[in-house]
Amino acid sequence: MSSLMVQGCTSDAGKSTLVAGLCRLLHRQGYCIAPFKPQNMALSAAVTVDGGEIGRAQATQALACGLKPHSDMNPVLLKPISDRKAQVIIQGKSIGHLDALDYHDYKNIAKTAVLDSWQRLSTQYPICLVEGAGSPAEINLRDNDIANMGFAEAVDIPVILIADIDRGGVFAHIIGTLSCLSQSEQDRIKGFVINRFRGDIALLQSGLDWLEAKTGKPVLGVLPYLMDLKLDEEDAVRRPTQLQGTQLKIRILRLPHISNHSDFTPLLNDPRLDVNYLDITAPAVEADVLILPGSKAVMSDLTQLNEHDWRNKVLRHFRYSGKLLAICGGFQMLGRQLLDPKRIEGERPTMAGFAVFDFATRWQNEKILTQQTGKLWTGEVIKGYEMHQGVSIGNALERPFMRLDNGKTDGAISEYGNIIGTYLHGLFDEPSAYNALLSWMGLPEHDNQRTQSHEQQQLAELDKLADVFAEHLDMNKIMQLLSS
Repeated sequence: MSSLMVQGCTSDAGKSTLVAGLCRLLHRQGYCIAPFKPQNMALSAAVTVDGGEIGRAQATQALACGLKPHSDMNPVLLKPISDRKAQVIIQGKSIGHLDALDYHDYKNIAKTAVLDSWQRLSTQYPICLVEGAGSPAEINLRDNDIANMGFAEAVDIPVILIADIDRGGVFAHIIGTLSCLSQSEQDRIKGFVINRFRGDIALLQSGLDWLEAKTGKPVLGVLPYLMDLKLDEEDAVRRPTQLQGTQLKIRILRLPHISNHSDFTPLLNDPRLDVNYLDITAPAVEADVLILPGSKAVMSDLTQLNEHDWRNKVLRHFRYSGKLLAICGGFQMLGRQLLDPKRIEGERPTMAGFAVFDFATRWQNEKILTQQTGKLWTGEVIKGYEMHQGVSIGNALERPFMRLDNGKTDGAISEYGNIIGTYLHGLFDEPSAYNALLSWMGLPEHDNQRTQSHEQQQLAELDKLADVFAEHLDMNKIMQLLSS
């Protein structure tokens, strides 16, 4: 088995993208390969084939490898619910909420799960590409590290260090990172990749020569700034990167703990639509459609919405003929009541919702994690996944958003058809459902021309990425690292 780990000088240096592109490039060349990330912190997750959840980036990397995502690909996932506390997911399943100090003490147990998943994955696949988390130079997190060098040393694999030149100070980032590492860890780094470069490479060459002479390690490539890459984002809410159309104005309410915002990648990629995020401090909606997204901390986010008078803003939106789509946690907020007697989500046992729909939601111990298929109320096929701990019961659910293939129903539609609520994430992924939902939003049917699924579009983006990497990375040296 051959393995290689990608670590970054900073968060968002490009680790996820580098692993995804390398996975796609090697998969296209016929290699059997799998992604792995020991520990991830993210609010956007994916449901796995074994009924667990992992970070969205690892699901994208699995897609690049031609694989279904599995919980072993990301055995530790931390989903923040505040600045000091997170839900801890071990091998796909929640073990509860821990604050930062408690999790630090828990790391030895988490490390066992990491090495257990690594053992299974590395015996299945000849090549594994590993992604680190944050930076290996975070001195305060070095004890019991399972995310970066602690893992690389434990399983004895080489490391590539990637740095983002667009931030400035790229050579200081690299040299500074090396200086914070032990000698064995420095020796483990076999080369550098510089990411997001704009301009003439000739102007950078003297710096590259200096870096190689200073460290004795090669620069394995300089990757260009990819302005139009449309892969699912994991850590940051993506803003539109293109001029948007004017046929339909959609605003997504940016909740403080917004989760699974990758739901909206298909909308953000559609040039016909004017799609953007709306801050909760906005005085009004001013859009054709308002989307209330999922939340990792529903009661906390609802409290902040109430502080900014969002129930009245939503009612005003309806008076001006606006439509509302609510997903998962956003859907729960539209009911009459939220009940959490076991304090699973927070300290409040009960809270009033917006009362747009007649139902109540009660939190339960077990998290629902399942892939779903079915048909919309209009008959089109839809696919997606559920990821929630609250269960809703009430009269509004008798007019469902969709009928599932397992005989159950999901969500609700208002009497006048201007409000939809659903637990389904990924509801825009299939072309038939996407076109039907845009028709409901108000886009003329003759303009609904999408024929590719979101997965097909993501594969096309991964192929573009692989093409760029084939041109700008020294793949001979990278393959030598994999075979060493």
